Amino acid sequence: MATAPLIIFTIFALFGVSSLTGAAETSFVVSHKKASLLKLKSGTERVSVSIDVYNHGSVAIYDVNLTDDSWSTEIFDFVAGNTSNSWEKLDAGSHVSHTFKLESKVQTTYYSAPAVITYRIPTKSKLQVAYSTPVPALETLAEKAVAYKLDLAKKLLAEYGSHFSLVLIVYLFVRIISSPSSKSSSGNEKKRH
Repeated sequence: MATAPLIIFTIFALFGVSSLTGAAETSFVVSHKKASLLKLKSGTERVSVSIDVYNHGSVAIYDVNLTDDSWSTEIFDFVAGNTSNSWEKLDAGSHVSHTFKLESKVQTTYYSAPAVITYRIPTKSKLQVAYSTPVPALETLAEKAVAYKLDLAKKLLAEYGSHFSLVLIVYLFVRIISSPSSKSSSGNEKKRH
């Protein structure tokens, strides 16, 4: 009989602790890094890098610094922007973006490390660190003629596949209706004899 009040007390105690920790002010930073390749007419290839930083926490973060030093100057020339940026404040539920452009000097498969984001929150004096997602391997200045043609065929099929199917179905329907049936012609021959 004494266990029932103990269980009820334990449930209320756990509920109280969970509501206190759920209401605590926390930071939760998520960062996504993406890169795209664009082949230029001059035979060079441009890499466009975009890094999005999201504050999914319940408090604003301050002194936000983004650094992406993983791009080798032996392989890439910087065309526009730089690999670091900073923001004074990032409110809860908001995000910022940073982009820069590079130009590839050599043909290679390049693996870029995640970008590093450092920030401060009001409740802690220690500098907080977050990392972006890594970029998949980039094949710069690679021969992609066959892959390009296959991608073009997929794109055309995705865009015009339904139109082609409709035209083909209408053509086959008209062809079936307009051509005489072989059964009806053989039946007519039997009646004539």
